[in-house]
Amino acid sequence: MRLITDWFKKTFSDPQVVYLTLVLATGFAVVLTMGDMLAPVLASAVIAYLLEGLVSLLERRGLPRWLAASVVFTAFMLFVTLILFGLLPLLSRQVTELIQRLPNMITVGQDVLMALPERFPDLISMQQAHDMLDAAQREIVSFGQQVLSMSVSSVVGVLTIIVYLVLMPMLVFFFLKDKDVIASWFGGFMPAERRLANRVWHEVDLQIANYVRGKFWEIIMVWAASWLAFSVLGLQYAMLLSVLVGLSVIVPYVGATVVTFPVLLVAWVQWGWGSDFVWVTAAYLVIQIIDGNVLVPLLFGEVVNLHPIAIIVAILVFGGLWGFWGVFFAIPLATLVNAVLRAWPSGEVAPGAGLAG
Repeated sequence: MRLITDWFKKTFSDPQVVYLTLVLATGFAVVLTMGDMLAPVLASAVIAYLLEGLVSLLERRGLPRWLAASVVFTAFMLFVTLILFGLLPLLSRQVTELIQRLPNMITVGQDVLMALPERFPDLISMQQAHDMLDAAQREIVSFGQQVLSMSVSSVVGVLTIIVYLVLMPMLVFFFLKDKDVIASWFGGFMPAERRLANRVWHEVDLQIANYVRGKFWEIIMVWAASWLAFSVLGLQYAMLLSVLVGLSVIVPYVGATVVTFPVLLVAWVQWGWGSDFVWVTAAYLVIQIIDGNVLVPLLFGEVVNLHPIAIIVAILVFGGLWGFWGVFFAIPLATLVNAVLRAWPSGEVAPGAGLAG
């Protein structure tokens, strides 16, 4: 107990540590308790933060802040419009076609499953095949009920989307345009001496900005390469599957593993175990190998120097706390934790320590 008391007195005798702890605790409490209510504001602040690099670039070229913010905001809205009215209808159409084909895919799977006892009698019996089939049917029924419940509550979801589409563009624009005013207002509530917090923020700001920029280009490149490969090989639902492959890079290690199943399943249902299936599998594996061994080192380098175990733990912890957004921002949040550990004054954690690999 005395060891803990001595550590507490030694550490928190520094006002810088107390201030940093209060800032982190307050931010965590606000997101945890009011995250749902403030979701449009928090999401808009994140988007504005991601666009700030372009605004600063235009400012350095001589444009006034309001004009630079207006140009970047207009380009961002054009990009969102292209996604909403160009990509989403195509994805919706392919999802509908895939759902309509599910009964046929299930029938094919049942036939293959029931043929296993004849082909491999020493490995699986007819009773085991029936048990597996019953379990699969129960899961399908459960999934159907979940889809139905989601469709019943879709009215609320539509209203929420409408609110987001109206509020978020306004919030993003004002966050970009009035960044200095907002930062000055928040700075009025903070102590003048905040060296430790500034040190943590400087490291997090540098790493997160580079990480998000690299991750954006990684998604685009993996998506484009997957769509080109799937289209050339004639795989059905090429756009839908390539979007899934592109988005899978958001969740390192886990995303690529999960997306492998729908890609191979669609290819197997379409062609069986033929050469076309082998070509699609090989193309998919080549894309994953290039992504992991060429794109990631090229785009990120040592920007996010986190051990794979730290990344997986961050995905599990923050995903459990905040769902999709927790998974999406797992690595930036882990970077924040790592920056705090580096800057913590009790022995000054070495640059390669903490969560770093």
